[in-house]
Amino acid sequence: MKELTPNRPYLLRAYYDWLMDNQLTPHVVVDAYVPGTQVPQQYVKDGQIVLNITESAVAGLQITNEFIEFSARFGGVPQQVLLPMASIVAIYARENGAGTVFELEEAYQLDDDFEEEAGLSVVKEPVVETSEPEAEKVEAKEPKRRGHLTLVK
Repeated sequence: MKELTPNRPYLLRAYYDWLMDNQLTPHVVVDAYVPGTQVPQQYVKDGQIVLNITESAVAGLQITNEFIEFSARFGGVPQQVLLPMASIVAIYARENGAGTVFELEEAYQLDDDFEEEAGLSVVKEPVVETSEPEAEKVEAKEPKRRGHLTLVK
């Protein structure tokens, strides 16, 4: 039996159309560390970026089986955005959160051998290099904060 194609692009287009038909604002959550992802890095937080992909926010939106591509303004500066399907984590409506988080699909899993063969490197976490020897490193501890909730009996 033939292996099935990934369902993410089909579900993404369906959710996008459904959100637009209901006059909601579709946002996508993107893993900015997936190889081939082109997003303005200054807006990436914790490896992710949330992008408004409504027709009024982007120009030239294309949603294919391999990627989402469009141009948009960030801080008034136009930029081209390219999102491989593997980078799309979720789609939801800004107004009420309606949408979905996509399941991991085997077709979008990059193994270490593939990354090395393709000459790709994926940044898992920022690497901070220091010249201090390990023994001299002192970690700053944050003061413990009390919860803001009060238990009422």
